[in-house]
Amino acid sequence: MTQAKKPIKGKAFVLGKNIDTDQIIPAAHLVYSLEDPEERKFYGKYALSGVPAAESGLPKGNIPLTREGMTESEFAIIVASDNFGCGSSREHAPAALEIAGIKAIISPSYARIFYRNSVDGGFLIPFESVEDLSSRINTGDELEIDQENHLLKNLSQNTEYPIKPLGSVADIVHAGGIFEYARQNGMVPKRKPVTE
Repeated sequence: MTQAKKPIKGKAFVLGKNIDTDQIIPAAHLVYSLEDPEERKFYGKYALSGVPAAESGLPKGNIPLTREGMTESEFAIIVASDNFGCGSSREHAPAALEIAGIKAIISPSYARIFYRNSVDGGFLIPFESVEDLSSRINTGDELEIDQENHLLKNLSQNTEYPIKPLGSVADIVHAGGIFEYARQNGMVPKRKPVTE
């Protein structure tokens, strides 16, 4: 079993529908460099900080994705309703979630550009559920994504749900993005080492 096909395990963070990229990482926090290791951490700190508490998007109890003073979340898998990642085309959105420690998202549908940015940048795996699971799973439930059998297992509730096969998407994410995938598969030349 390749690493890309290994089960993904972790706590669920449940969101509603139409979570847009401005909610995932508000424009006010786009001032940090993704290249600078210290500044990069702020994307994890502020991931999903733009979801208003009054909206149904936030989990019950208004639990933040990343707790006060932390830059990485205790949650690993986002379970959302329809149209996750709508809004602007910023690739900072999937990057912020990855930096926060999110390994995968499960939603019945995605905004096309968010889906492509997630895969092409090698940030995280956007799984598609067969049905909307946001009302069946609770924030904090322990989940396992069985990629081999296309199942989401809720270990806390002892239930499981089908998810759609990914095809080569998981391989692209695991490779580190579309360009690294192309290099590893001989589609483009490998990078030459820098010599002085």
